Amino acid sequence: PWHRGGDGPPLVLLHGFTGTWHAWEPIIGRLEARHEVFAPTLPWHAGGPAIDGGPSLEALLDGLEAVLDEAGIGTAHLVGNSLGGYAALALAARGRARTVTALAPAGGWAEGDPALSETMDFFQRMHGLILAAAPNVDAMVATPEGRAQAMQFLTERPEVMSPELVTSMVLGAAGCADAVELAEMGRGEDWSLDPARIECPVRMIWGTADRLLAWPTAAARYRRDLPTADWIELEGVGHCPQLDVPLETAQLILDFTGG
Repeated sequence: PWHRGGDGPPLVLLHGFTGTWHAWEPIIGRLEARHEVFAPTLPWHAGGPAIDGGPSLEALLDGLEAVLDEAGIGTAHLVGNSLGGYAALALAARGRARTVTALAPAGGWAEGDPALSETMDFFQRMHGLILAAAPNVDAMVATPEGRAQAMQFLTERPEVMSPELVTSMVLGAAGCADAVELAEMGRGEDWSLDPARIECPVRMIWGTADRLLAWPTAAARYRRDLPTADWIELEGVGHCPQLDVPLETAQLILDFTGG
C-alpha cells in the first residue's frame, strides 16, 4: 500500500484518481538519491487506508494527514498528480508542505465548467471497461499495441513503460472498488482552495497533450488564484509527466525542492 526509501528531506508523492503509488515507479529512484521518499496509496484506492463514511475531499485530506502523522512526517515537499496534485495543494493550505510540485492537478476547472461533470462521467464509464480488461491484462501488456491502448489516456509515450508497470497500473485501477462512488463525489464537490493559506513555493507542471485535464482550460482556476506559482508547460506530454518524461520530471521536482 505504500513505498518508503531514500535519505534526505522528506518528499511525499501523491498519485491520481484510481491509481496507486506504483504510478511513481519511473522516478522514485532518482528522487531517493536526494530525499526520503514516502509514496502512499490514497484512501479508498486499492491497498489504501479505509475511512469510515462516504467519500469526500475533506475526508480524503483528513485521511492523508493521518497517514502522514502515522509515518512521522510533519511537513514535507509534496508532489502530486491529478487528484494527488489537488491533495498536495490542499495539504499545503493546511500547513503540511515545504514546497508543492503539482502535475496536472485536478480542481482547476472554472466555476460552472461542464468539463468537471464530463470528466467524472468518463471515469465512471472507464471503470467498467477496466474491470472487464483486468482478467486479460497479461495478454494486453504482451504487445506494444496493447500497452498503448491500456495507457492511452495517461501517457503519450507508452513505449517507455515496462509491461510490469502497465500491469500494476491496470490492476490497481481495477482494484479501486469505490471508483464510481468517488467520481460521483468529485462531481458534487466545488474543489475550492484557500490560496491565501498556501504560503510555500508552488510549481505547476502541465502537459499540452493531456487528454484528461486539457491544458489550459482545466487549469483556469489555478492560473487565476495562484499567480505567483511557477508554471511549466511540457510540449506533447500527457496527463502523467512522470510516465511520459520521467528523467525531465524528476529533475523538475529536484530543482524545485533544492534536492
